Amino acid sequence: MFTIKPRVQGLTPELVDLYQKVCPSTIGHMTDFGFLKGLVPISRPIRFVGNAITVRIPHMDSTAVHRAIDFLEPGDVIVVDMSGDTERSCWGGMVSYAAKAKKVAGVVINGCINDVPEILELELPVFSLGVSPITTRLLGIEGEINTPISVCGVSVHPGDLIVADDDGVFVINAKNATEYGETAIQKQDAEIEWKKKIDVGTSLSSISGAYDLINSKIKEDVTK
Repeated sequence: MFTIKPRVQGLTPELVDLYQKVCPSTIGHMTDFGFLKGLVPISRPIRFVGNAITVRIPHMDSTAVHRAIDFLEPGDVIVVDMSGDTERSCWGGMVSYAAKAKKVAGVVINGCINDVPEILELELPVFSLGVSPITTRLLGIEGEINTPISVCGVSVHPGDLIVADDDGVFVINAKNATEYGETAIQKQDAEIEWKKKIDVGTSLSSISGAYDLINSKIKEDVTK
């Protein structure tokens, strides 16, 4: 059985513009949730921001991946849940070529990829669990498009914001993304000032507050 739902546009142009400047690792100072841990980039440097188009397939059957290409619009990120298969590839050169023609922002595969030289030649940004010559087939068994999926233990919904760079991939509901993005920009701007202070001899621990935290702990231990 195949379940195909309408494409969801969760991102606004303003949100995309905001996150062009945001590093996932900066958000890592604020939350542990939403990080797709275990995925690796096909190459570095890598960076993309986009609107999630979700796909779920049953291990061997990648029919839904091919169909999902039809739903892609410029700036989208296609995210594929392979139902726990970590040894088989559902993403190779031909689907990469088709996705590139659709002007996707990037690709996230919770499984393996193949045809690496072709993907690199296309300069298509891809994150996956690794590379495998064992591939899926077009069997027409079942699949889902634009439904909630699970990637590395994280729920991904159609229309979610996906932001990725050399440090990894972060996903968040577009409705909750503005606050994280604005706070991340503030933190990144603050680091510029921190570096200026370090250049003139100020210690990192005094700037970050680590000195006071440790000093208060030492005093606390002395009084016991």
